[in-house]
Amino acid sequence: MGKKKHRESHHRTSRRFYQDDDDYSSALPSSAFDLPPPPQDDDDDEEGEEEEVEESHEKSKHDLGADTDTPSKFDLYQLSVQSPKGDISYMLKFFLMYVGGRQPLHLQEDFCGTALLSTEWLRSDPRRTAVGLDLDLESLDWCLDNNLSKVGSDVSSRLSLFHGNVLQPYESRLVCHPPKIDFIKDLSLGDSIGAQVQSGIPTTMGDATLPARDIVCAFNYSCCCLHSRKDLIAYFRHALNALSRKGGIFVMDLYGGTSSECKLRLQRKFSGFTYIWEQEEFDVINRKTKISLHFQFGKKKALRHAFSYHWRLWSIPEIKDCMEEAGFKSVHFWMREMPDTHLHENADEYTAGRDVKYEELSAFRQRDAWNAYVVAVTNV
Repeated sequence: MGKKKHRESHHRTSRRFYQDDDDYSSALPSSAFDLPPPPQDDDDDEEGEEEEVEESHEKSKHDLGADTDTPSKFDLYQLSVQSPKGDISYMLKFFLMYVGGRQPLHLQEDFCGTALLSTEWLRSDPRRTAVGLDLDLESLDWCLDNNLSKVGSDVSSRLSLFHGNVLQPYESRLVCHPPKIDFIKDLSLGDSIGAQVQSGIPTTMGDATLPARDIVCAFNYSCCCLHSRKDLIAYFRHALNALSRKGGIFVMDLYGGTSSECKLRLQRKFSGFTYIWEQEEFDVINRKTKISLHFQFGKKKALRHAFSYHWRLWSIPEIKDCMEEAGFKSVHFWMREMPDTHLHENADEYTAGRDVKYEELSAFRQRDAWNAYVVAVTNV
């Protein structure tokens, strides 16, 4: 799971998993300024409190901290990082522009995490289907227990979740709720798969009969998890093979700018917590960095390193070359300049304006910070 766009603040106990229609335009950039230093007389207490919450997180990732009102790290991530309605709006626009002739109905969300985007995709039209693929079983289980449990069987029955590697998608395992039998306790994933085999349910993506996808997406900068050109091309080929022969699109996002290649710390306030993005020193030779997401609750409590990633920051020309080598017909770039982080160094938070939209461009001068949608189109 990565980080990209951010919604307007609302209460942390809210169960809404999507933003208002216009909120997707307030995305955060890839970099920002340091947090203000904490009061000196509270340093020792604050450090101890943060360590306590982090240790509790390691013990129970679904029940964070001693405070039972503290949401799970997945709740916090969905509230502060994702904006599925915005992504869906752009994907529909891209599909109609570059493919057209029909409405896209079948989506595959790679690196899906809690499959928030897929869930929202299904809510919008009863004809739609979705496939979600992720390597983190914990996030998929959380999706079943939280996101899908709230949308009803009509929606959940149209989503197929798979646990596995995007570089080996056909070997990924189907994830579903275990049988609801009162005397079965703590049914493991292996037991669940065994029950599927006995009932004739396909257990891998290779065994499953799935509609050809109209759209495949990989958001929240997830392609930066792939560190080699060989792996990136292999992944793009898998995405291409999943798309309909009638035409389809693969959509990913990317961030960059001069501020993305240095040590950075960004924050944004929400009701009840502050979201913090931290980027360590940037390796200019290998173009690698480590990204950590933290959540601060008031002055003395924090969930540090809720999510951490080791990323290879790809350039736009590298992405384009790999997509073309994988077999895509054309590649398009939709760019959005972000506010200059140096002009906001004394502000309490970094927030992009709503009036700045993504534009399709063939040339773009380097800026302090930018975000991009990259759209690869199959043969029609």
